[in-house]
Amino acid sequence: MRNSGRETAAWLGIYIVIVVAPLAIAAAGDVPPGRGLWLEFAVALGFVGLAMMWLQFALTARFKWIAPTFGLDTLMQFHRQAGLVAFAFILAHPLILFLVDTQYLDYLHPFLGFDEFLRAGALWAVMGALVILIGSTLWRTNFGIPYEWWRTAHAVLAFFIIFVGLVHVLRVGFYVDDLWKQAVWAGLTLGAMGLLVHTRLVRPWLMAKRPYRVEEVTKERGNSWTVWLVPERHEGLRFQPGQFCWLTLGHNPYSLEQHPFSISSSAENPGMIGFTIKELGDYTNTIGETPTGIPAFVDGPYGAFTLDANAADGAVFIAGGVGITPIMSMLRTCADRGDTRPFTLIYAAGALETMAFRDELEALRGRLNLELILVPFTPPEGWDGPSGMLDAETLERLLPPDEHKTLRYLVCGPPGLMDLAEPHIRSRGVPARHINAERFDIA
Repeated sequence: MRNSGRETAAWLGIYIVIVVAPLAIAAAGDVPPGRGLWLEFAVALGFVGLAMMWLQFALTARFKWIAPTFGLDTLMQFHRQAGLVAFAFILAHPLILFLVDTQYLDYLHPFLGFDEFLRAGALWAVMGALVILIGSTLWRTNFGIPYEWWRTAHAVLAFFIIFVGLVHVLRVGFYVDDLWKQAVWAGLTLGAMGLLVHTRLVRPWLMAKRPYRVEEVTKERGNSWTVWLVPERHEGLRFQPGQFCWLTLGHNPYSLEQHPFSISSSAENPGMIGFTIKELGDYTNTIGETPTGIPAFVDGPYGAFTLDANAADGAVFIAGGVGITPIMSMLRTCADRGDTRPFTLIYAAGALETMAFRDELEALRGRLNLELILVPFTPPEGWDGPSGMLDAETLERLLPPDEHKTLRYLVCGPPGLMDLAEPHIRSRGVPARHINAERFDIA
């Protein structure tokens, strides 16, 4: 993530305004008499929770004008936390009503009449959808749910929840009895649904208009593979080194198997784009079996994890495991551009022989002003360099002297590395605007 406090405050302000907008709409015009603090509080929670569900679709709509401020990992973390809060608000809405006035328990009984049957059925269905939505998100790997099916079910359940929520609000009509209020509610809900349609239908259609072809699949160290694509009937992809794309392999751009992968190739060669992918389970376990010649579709580029061109004093890269992938794109690009700035790469991984790109990194020292520091967790016999689990003491010893506060720091890897490196760099007095970090746990 790389952003200023002013940008963050502005976006959070916009988010809060949209979230509380239903309350402002309810308070506009002729307002019905109050019905007690707790009952009105429960209604407010329902309104706010539904508005937060609207915004969940915006957070995952892949807007490039939002990503440069926060980065994909931060947006996805916020999306996750906001979803939990929205779930709590929507669930609290009926529970508080039941506690305040037991007559609302009739809403749970489906056999009091046809209208009551529809109302109770919708309530039970929404509560069930919410539980499945949150449970499958928090414990997807525990349940063994494939990512592709979870992603599709996630969208369908969220779509169902906001649709039933709109019907519920319009049927109750206590605060939205005016036609203009109903139109605003319907418009906002349809807008959220439109974002989903755009992401799942329009974007694949646009991808199909700029197809690629798998040119080669090369084996890398550490059970990783680089899938090389060439453009078909277009000039290729212009991107900033360090960015990522959503990749679909095969003849169908609407396939469920669409995944985000960092670009590992040089930005100086848009006619040949490479994605280095590690075998980590599900879809990626068979990435090495990808046949050459098949179509591929690319949605992107996205992401704010890029090297500041104004970093005149150079940069420090800290990579863990597969986090080397976007950094490799930066180093390859800098080498192709004849960049003379000083760079330091601290690369931590399981074993020396499984470090992806190790041979090429050694060769890049001849093309770049690069200090390469490899930190294998299990060092080979006779290894005299740093090794073992990277900790604060080792990291402090490997970093450049702390008087170089004008350096840019780029950190990418698993949560453990991020939780160590980011706070430690800040503790050295490095300005937040000089630190750019991206986590590899967003799916």
